Amino acid sequence: MEEQTEQIVSMPRLGDKAPEFEAPTTHGTLKMSDFKGSWVVLFSHPADFTPVCTTEFMGFAQLSPEFKKRGVELIGLSVDSITSHIAWARNIEEKAGVKITFPIIADLNKEVSVKFGMVHPGQSKTETVRCTFIIDPDQIIRLILYYPLTTGRNMDEILRCIDALQTADKNKVATPANWRPGDMVIVPPPKTQEAAEERLKEGFECVDWYFCKRKL
Repeated sequence: MEEQTEQIVSMPRLGDKAPEFEAPTTHGTLKMSDFKGSWVVLFSHPADFTPVCTTEFMGFAQLSPEFKKRGVELIGLSVDSITSHIAWARNIEEKAGVKITFPIIADLNKEVSVKFGMVHPGQSKTETVRCTFIIDPDQIIRLILYYPLTTGRNMDEILRCIDALQTADKNKVATPANWRPGDMVIVPPPKTQEAAEERLKEGFECVDWYFCKRKL
């Protein structure tokens, strides 16, 4: 019970700085700080050579050009060894024709997993669940997704979230439910009564003074 409590307390939250680490990967030893200045998708999987994880790695690899286009670096992680990671990546390329081009952390001692709250004892005490962290160029955690062991991730949703975060940052706006690039965005609500009265005269598409959208 004490171990579970410690892991829950140490779990990072939105707006926190991503925990620093130095770990062996399939691309050599890497640190979180190596990626400063880039967007990062850091994601964990339960185990190499498992079917759901294989579909996820294929999905990330196939969309790798789209992530690159957005300035995003991919980093995988599980508690398997470097040897296992290399063998699995080679197997995916050989059997499915998909090359894994991003690094995979070998977190045998669970040091990185615990820092990021990736081990959920209610799911497994020995494997990492399917965590996804979107980290911005300042190394601030902007989005966290958790999936259970039985459910594969939706890569398109991860890309959509990156588009939404980058659009919001660039234009100082918010994005509505189911937003896609090209859709209207939400204008931040006015902060004074005077501004609220003026809002409806500003040419936006408004439901009411607090809920207005515009095109970019």
